[in-house]
Amino acid sequence: MSPSEGSQDGSTPEPMHTSPPAVYTEPEVPDPFLIDDEDSGGEEPGEVAAATESQHVLAPVPLATPPSPVPLATPISPTLTANRNKDVPPPPSEDSDQDEAPELYLPGLCIPTMFLPIPNTDPLTTLVNKYIHPPTSRPLRDLNGEWQRTDFHTLVMSNSWRSLARMARDRIVTSDPEDLNLILGLWYLRLSSLARMRLFNQTTAECTNLFSLLNTIEPPSNRQWLFDNILPFELEVMYARLKYWTGDHMGYLDALHALLHKCKTRSRRAKGDSNVVAMWKERGARVCLIMASQLVEMKDFAAAAKLLEPLCRQGADVPVPATRSAIARIHLQSGNLAAATLHIAQVAADPTAPPAMKLMNAALLAAAEGEDANATELLSGILAEDADNYVAVNNLCVTLLSQGRLKEGIEVMERALKAHPESVVIAEPFLFNLSTLYELRSSTAIENKRNLLIEVAKWSGDGLKTACLKMPSN
Repeated sequence: MSPSEGSQDGSTPEPMHTSPPAVYTEPEVPDPFLIDDEDSGGEEPGEVAAATESQHVLAPVPLATPPSPVPLATPISPTLTANRNKDVPPPPSEDSDQDEAPELYLPGLCIPTMFLPIPNTDPLTTLVNKYIHPPTSRPLRDLNGEWQRTDFHTLVMSNSWRSLARMARDRIVTSDPEDLNLILGLWYLRLSSLARMRLFNQTTAECTNLFSLLNTIEPPSNRQWLFDNILPFELEVMYARLKYWTGDHMGYLDALHALLHKCKTRSRRAKGDSNVVAMWKERGARVCLIMASQLVEMKDFAAAAKLLEPLCRQGADVPVPATRSAIARIHLQSGNLAAATLHIAQVAADPTAPPAMKLMNAALLAAAEGEDANATELLSGILAEDADNYVAVNNLCVTLLSQGRLKEGIEVMERALKAHPESVVIAEPFLFNLSTLYELRSSTAIENKRNLLIEVAKWSGDGLKTACLKMPSN
């Protein structure tokens, strides 16, 4: 039987170290535009733990504050699109001489007091209990985190982050302390699942516990060997992310810059092994995208665009059309239409760029130039080829709203919600836009939003940012 989250006597275990500073509060209003992400949310089902923090999407600027009509904005392109069919490169070979590997035994990684208990409620449940009556009409939601009767793939696809966090914790405390590869991989699954649930204080506390223990390894050469050969790179990215959650954005950029320097150094050292070089170059590119995302959030658009420019010259190492689209959309956000037009034209002339990407870029440029009707036509063309392109559905709704065509916008979004609720309800900008249209269209918006809340509670899983539903919890 797997250990429970608490101790045997029901008491709450104390964390190994003191609590972190106050958590960073995210903006209340989500960005109304969806990013055209061909990775289905940025994670691959088999490597959700590796993608949550290391693969960020460059966030767009919010449109306008509803309930006034929302003007069309210019979201930034997705991050580098991962090739799910490519071979996974081996770990770096230049430092992996097993004959010289030190003997490491770290039982402290597996003790239960390294973890905090997961809360048995969440903001979505609070909304359901407040707005949905009678109680028999409320969708059943699993707040216990039971994972034994479900396979890993199903938990990932259903956004069951609570269950994944408990599974990782239960497996860690019963693992052999000598199996560091397994234990550290499970640690990242645990931390990334907590972050997906927006339990940032708890994620910070447990991640601090982990690295505090790792930094006590003696002698220093053994500690360095573990960081170079065993510790997942994604855990290092997660550790840097702690500064963001505590509001230290400049410190966050400094930590990311140190990781980028590490990627460049390891890539140069492994120049004799093409697979290892490609791995470190890809990691470096992803760190660049995370840094650019942070710079966009800080409104430093020029620095973000300049940071991504070198990626376009790496050839086959990164998908150039996606990178150029990202740069173009950064320029659109900053109002530099001339620079954006140049990059969009280069993507349009690139035969390797997907047609949907070209049409999406053209639609965003048309919207930025005030040609909402043209943008609507282009987005409708995307949907004619792929009716399940929910990014185009969402952005079409925004262009229709800009033209005052509220009824059409609601119909487009409700049709997508009815067809594939499991895919739509996890997109916070989609829910925010639909809630806004309900408020603008009718005085009975609260009833429509209650029905939307029921659908969300059925399908969304854990970690939804409930502010997108525009239903106050107090």
